[in-house]
Amino acid sequence: MDRKMEKKIEELEKEVQFYKHFAQQLPFTFQFTDYSLGMAMAKKRGTAETEIRFDVATHQIPAELHLDIDPISDLPFEKVEAFLSPILDLVPHHIVFVDGNGIITLCNLQAANDTGVDRDEMIGKHIRDLLKLPDELIMTLKSIEKNEPIYNQEVLDRYYGIINTRLIRNEDGSIKRVISMFQSLNLMKETEKLAVAGRIAAGIAHEIRNPLTTVRGYLQFFKNELPDRIVSLIDKLLIPELDRANGIITDFLNIAKPSEVKAEKMNINQFIKEDLGILLHSEALLRDIEIHYYLDERLNNYDIEADKNQLLQVFLNLFHNAVEAKVKKTMRISITSKLHNNIVQIFFCDDGPGIPPTIIDYIFDPFFSTKETGTGLGLSLSRKIIELHKGTMKVQSNETGTCFLIELPVCIRASL
Repeated sequence: MDRKMEKKIEELEKEVQFYKHFAQQLPFTFQFTDYSLGMAMAKKRGTAETEIRFDVATHQIPAELHLDIDPISDLPFEKVEAFLSPILDLVPHHIVFVDGNGIITLCNLQAANDTGVDRDEMIGKHIRDLLKLPDELIMTLKSIEKNEPIYNQEVLDRYYGIINTRLIRNEDGSIKRVISMFQSLNLMKETEKLAVAGRIAAGIAHEIRNPLTTVRGYLQFFKNELPDRIVSLIDKLLIPELDRANGIITDFLNIAKPSEVKAEKMNINQFIKEDLGILLHSEALLRDIEIHYYLDERLNNYDIEADKNQLLQVFLNLFHNAVEAKVKKTMRISITSKLHNNIVQIFFCDDGPGIPPTIIDYIFDPFFSTKETGTGLGLSLSRKIIELHKGTMKVQSNETGTCFLIELPVCIRASL
């Protein structure tokens, strides 16, 4: 046997030992069977017993999970959920446990963050309170109604993705829990958009940027040989328009291609008050805009990792958009920070006329703009920057104003 094969066997044996050690740490008994592999694993009273079997007549994965909970020697199922909760918080999909009546007993952080709720407040509430959907559209409730699991079903309502459910039963066969896992595909759709944007951007850069540079150079070269009125036209109109076109291309390339994030640890409240606040103060006075800050003091104990200049660009874009939508003599802008489920939420809200419902779904698309002089790239670039910081950017609007929500991960300050 050659050395490579021996090394591979050693790695496999080590991996098997790892799984056995993991099984020993689980505070409950269980039995798991994989009929496609012909293998089963069981744990009873604190040990990990593994037996190998193969049944020729059965070649399918079981539709239900069976946990043999011994009420005398093992933990109640609620404590099992408490043990699993921090583990499931690491999973980037929505995972929710409900009982036979649709009441939530476990909700991981990803599900809470994407639906905008406090995870702890959801425990004990009906799943409709989490999803904000009618009962007939909630796949988990359909699984309870039909008393059977759901496999890889596409969801096309308020959310877009794939859902799976599995059933855990009591000894009498009734439903103890329905485990639902939802894989969101919204980010995949956005990634596809950005991939298309990248290909378009490469073509634009090649076909337009070089000719623009050439034209600008010749205008500068011949300028001294032309009459003053033509020189004035070149300086005040032609060259600025060429620079503007080149700037549009640059912004679009920044959206399509990831730029380098020079991240540093900083306190978000301090950033809002000192860096952003000072920057907006003078312009707000000139434009008759009141800016109010509502900062969560709990965030004084947390940092974010971010590129300060890029974040400033995001908030300046939002500020300028609000100013351009201003219709009243005095506009009121509020900037609010809030600690929520181990993330910082930053709300940038104005009391302007709002964004019409017919276009709000398109405002982050490149080149979409309702302004005559707008390029439609400001919000696209802003959201791209937030995504590069592992965050999200959303918008809500009605006739009383518009509110952008930015969410970024936080970490406890090292000095604590």
